[in-house]
Amino acid sequence: MNLGTLFTKAARTFPERLAIAYGDYELTYQQANERINRMANRLLSLGIKKGENVALLLHNCPEFIEVLFACFKAGIGTVPINFRLHPKECAFIIDNSEAVAVVLGDDFRDSLYALKNEMPRVKHYICVAKPLEGMLHYETLIKDKSPTFVDVDVERDDLAWLFYTSGTTGQPKGAMLTHHVLMMMTMNFFADMASLGPDDVILHAAPLSHGSGLYGIPNVAKGAANVILHVKTFDPKTVFETIQRRRVTNMFMAPAMIKRLVTSPEIDRYDLSSIKCINYGGAPIYVEDMKEAVRKMGQVFVQLFGQAECPMTISYLRKEEHLLKGTEEQMKRLTSAGIPRTDVEVKIFDEHDHELPPGQMGEIVVRGEVMMKGYWRNPKATAETLRGGWVHTGDLGVMDEKGYVYILDRAKDMIISGGENIYSREIEDIILKHPAIHEVAVIGVPDEKWGEAVKAIVSLKQGQTTTEEEIINFCKDNLASYKKPKSVEFIKEIPKNPYGKVLKRELREKYWVGESRRVR
Repeated sequence: MNLGTLFTKAARTFPERLAIAYGDYELTYQQANERINRMANRLLSLGIKKGENVALLLHNCPEFIEVLFACFKAGIGTVPINFRLHPKECAFIIDNSEAVAVVLGDDFRDSLYALKNEMPRVKHYICVAKPLEGMLHYETLIKDKSPTFVDVDVERDDLAWLFYTSGTTGQPKGAMLTHHVLMMMTMNFFADMASLGPDDVILHAAPLSHGSGLYGIPNVAKGAANVILHVKTFDPKTVFETIQRRRVTNMFMAPAMIKRLVTSPEIDRYDLSSIKCINYGGAPIYVEDMKEAVRKMGQVFVQLFGQAECPMTISYLRKEEHLLKGTEEQMKRLTSAGIPRTDVEVKIFDEHDHELPPGQMGEIVVRGEVMMKGYWRNPKATAETLRGGWVHTGDLGVMDEKGYVYILDRAKDMIISGGENIYSREIEDIILKHPAIHEVAVIGVPDEKWGEAVKAIVSLKQGQTTTEEEIINFCKDNLASYKKPKSVEFIKEIPKNPYGKVLKRELREKYWVGESRRVR
């Protein structure tokens, strides 16, 4: 089934219901569906064919949802890009995905267009604001196209969303999420995460290029209103105002966002009683921080554990289990990632891919209808991650006798800072280009605000000197700002085992003293 049909059906069933709100700008389901149809017609008239890809580089805005569903309807693959990435990283993803068109906002127009020679397959740059010479204007493109469209037939394995996630080799990999995978994710959402209806109002405060966008699909399926935060940076006061004004019932957030809300002095000045459910994920959260959130906002939280390869759908901790008081076992569960999602198998494997019994640490592996098809144009990485028919998450953990999953460490050297996945190898590759650096190891260290912060530990070449500030600025010139190290430590030699592998666990240890696990 074509995912775009979900919007078509919602427009037929709830034509006058609010579909999208952005500040004071509003679209009903009928109005939004007509704009989506116009864009679908325009994409095809530009010569973009079913099976080709279109990239989206936008801050949260109505056009994001329009392009997403227009592509779904036309059988065109989407490549939503994290707008926090460096322009060079965006250009790599666009070129690697073989996108033939890019829909972009004005904030990215100049910097990305300056790199157009690195994206030779792109035939069309569509700007939602004022386009540069050689670009197309979004509104001009759609205004004269037909508001009707017959959704294209798609196969279950046809690409819908190419979700790029950094790889341990330092190069981003595109997880291929098909129409079937995202439809199963949607059904799974209704089974576990939240019951939705046309009277619900969903606030998109987290990036639509990530979980908030994926969970926009279930919202549309039930005819719920999608309220998009109309500021470009996360601002607690604006969130509170929007919740009160729009009577928001549901949200998806990263733990760092939740902490900013509950520690804001503004929280007690607004009526937040409309909130029924806040889904959160992307990083673990401190138990005390979650308890404070429950005290301030009520027992409305549902935790999810997922990743691009198994979108948003591995395990969950129910609202009823977010307790302020309880037995020792109940309180311990607040440190878990919950139980496996409906129609998803979760097991713990050893290094030989043999299942381990409850209580023994190994790699968390997943199997079900929500598994990615594979990595785009990367058969080697696909074979490694999907070996034996299981998604090998790279996360180390245990499962107790009642099926609760506890994430204890990461096998892939991933750092989660403010809900963003950061891979150390990618940063190490940049730092090693600095002329003074001999060796480097990048690790995550505890951070009260972001959960984890990036720390670079470096040794210098003989006779060379540099400073912490210089290395951080060097990274800033080549990476997204959130990936640059927050601190740099200089040591004489990076510790290694007899086989030459860097002992990152040893480097991390002194920073994690007193912590029960090596992730936050």
